[in-house]
Amino acid sequence: MTDLPLAAPPLTIRPMTLEDVDPYLAWRNAPEVSRWLMHTRSDGATLRDELAGEPDPNELTLVGVLDGRVVAAGYLSVRDGMGQDLGSAHVRSEALLGWNVDPAVHRRGFGTRMAEALLAVAFDELAVHRVTAGCFADNEGSWRVMERVGMRREQHGVQDSWHAELGWVDGYTYAMLRSEWVARAG
Repeated sequence: MTDLPLAAPPLTIRPMTLEDVDPYLAWRNAPEVSRWLMHTRSDGATLRDELAGEPDPNELTLVGVLDGRVVAAGYLSVRDGMGQDLGSAHVRSEALLGWNVDPAVHRRGFGTRMAEALLAVAFDELAVHRVTAGCFADNEGSWRVMERVGMRREQHGVQDSWHAELGWVDGYTYAMLRSEWVARAG
């Protein structure tokens, strides 16, 4: 990525480093955050191994830093679309987007800034055709962020998601096309 770190005032968004793991996990594994994630616990050793290993060009993990403190994290996972081959130089088919925010700074727009930055990387840097994201239907904060950044709800899956506390719950899938991103940028 040639254009990192990104300025998303007041955040600076940059690749996650080994030094970020413990501060990130301190809030990422808190119940008010992990209850809305598909994987309710994240293991520091596994995350460190991933960061220290050979970088996967189809996986990107970023952090949002505020006054020297990691307050948000996000990822992009580039993958084949139906009938596509990631090895094709002319096609970057689809990316899956996700993010989370330290509850100490909720409702300050940092989730929106992180999602916008990840969309910019996906569309402007990686030139993917389509970006998707999902959440539990009850996670209003997440689906509001997706709508705020211009993604559209494409699916309401009835009891399609397993929630560790609530059992089978509804899930939403949102998406945006590169052409929509370009049109939105104007």
